[in-house]
Formats: sequence, structure tokens, C-alpha cells
Amino acid sequence: MRTPAIKAIYALIVLSGVIYAFIVLRGPNGIPGLRARQQLIQEYELSNQKMQREIEEKQERIKRLQENPSEQEFEIRQRLKLARPGEKIYILDDKKQ
Repeated sequence: MRTPAIKAIYALIVLSGVIYAFIVLRGPNGIPGLRARQQLIQEYELSNQKMQREIEEKQERIKRLQENPSEQEFEIRQRLKLARPGEKIYILDDKKQ
């Protein structure tokens, strides 16, 4: 008589474990949460790659400006809207009226 009762108890324990695992895996911290975290990680990795490329481009630009005096002069003249004596600068307004 004890063995059928023990088997029933073991079956009940296994069944409750399976039900618990099913509920936990379907919850917000289960498989859907895992997929959301993986997608977020992927987005962050793409963002990091984009930022890394921007950093490298800016470092290259800084290096070019440090090594090339004519490029420095061009940048200064462009930002401060300066002209050499005798030069004429034309500023065009792209707005259509």
C-alpha cells in the first residue's frame, strides 16, 4: 500500500515542478525577458559600434588639423568667417521666399 502512495506523491511533486517551471518561464523574467534583454544588448552593441566609428573619424580629423597648417587655416577662416585682404566672400541664402 505504501508504494502507490509514494509514487503518487512523487508524481505530484514532479507535476508541480513542471507547472512551476512553465509559469516561471512564461513570466516577465522568463523567456520573454531574456529575449528583450538580448535585443537590448544587440541595440547597445550597434550603438557602441556607431559611436566608435564617430570617435575614430573625429580623432582622424583632429590629427589632420594638427599636422596640416593649411587645413587649420581653412577651418579657422570658415568658422570665424574671415577673409584675407583682397578676397571677397559671398554668402548665399538658400531660403526660398
